[in-house]
Formats: sequence, structure tokens, C-alpha cells
Amino acid sequence: MTEPKKKKPEGRRLNLEIPADLAATYANFAIITHSPWELFLDFAQILPNLPKARVRTRIVLTPTNAKMLLKALAENIQRYEAQYGEIKVPPRPVSLADQLFSSVHSDTDEPEENDEKDTPDE
Repeated sequence: MTEPKKKKPEGRRLNLEIPADLAATYANFAIITHSPWELFLDFAQILPNLPKARVRTRIVLTPTNAKMLLKALAENIQRYEAQYGEIKVPPRPVSLADQLFSSVHSDTDEPEENDEKDTPDE
């Protein structure tokens, strides 16, 4: 007697609608902050000869969704590099922009004595 073939579970299909008039937002600077319940991704534009960056888009994610986004980005960067070659990240320059925005630190930067820790506005 033969066993019946098992069906492979089908992935959930999502009907994604992208409006024709959806505007893309260019960002060359991002600030990431968090509360115990949410992560805030603020995307900004830094323009030459202007002393401040303007936040154009804020995305608010749960910690779980942020971690899933991190994994999805890592997978897509691996695919991109497999197809187009390694993405080279330039060393952090000491420039006017770095001097102007030195109060924004990454997790690996050590704050200076007079710097306050970044906290979300929410």
C-alpha cells in the first residue's frame, strides 16, 4: 500500500498595491532611536552648505518587525553583492558634516563627557 503524497505548505500570498502617485523619498542620513516598545527610523537629507539635516520620513517599528527588517536587508545585500560585487563602505571622514552632527553617535561610539544620550521625542 502506498502512502498519499503530502502537499507542501503554500506560502501566504500578499496582494501588494503600490499607488501610481507614490513619491519616493531620497535619504542620505538616518537616525535610529528606540523606546522599550518601538524603534524609530528617521530618514533625512543632508545638503551641501546647509547646517542642518531635514528629516523627510519617520518609520516606527515594533522590535520584532525591526529585527525581521534587519534580516531581510542582510539577505538582500548578500544577493546584491553576489550579483554586482562587494559594497565598499568608506571610512568615516572627519568632515564639516561630522563636526556639525557629532552629537549623533552609533552604538560603538563612546559619548564625550558633555554629550547627552540620544532619546526619542515620543
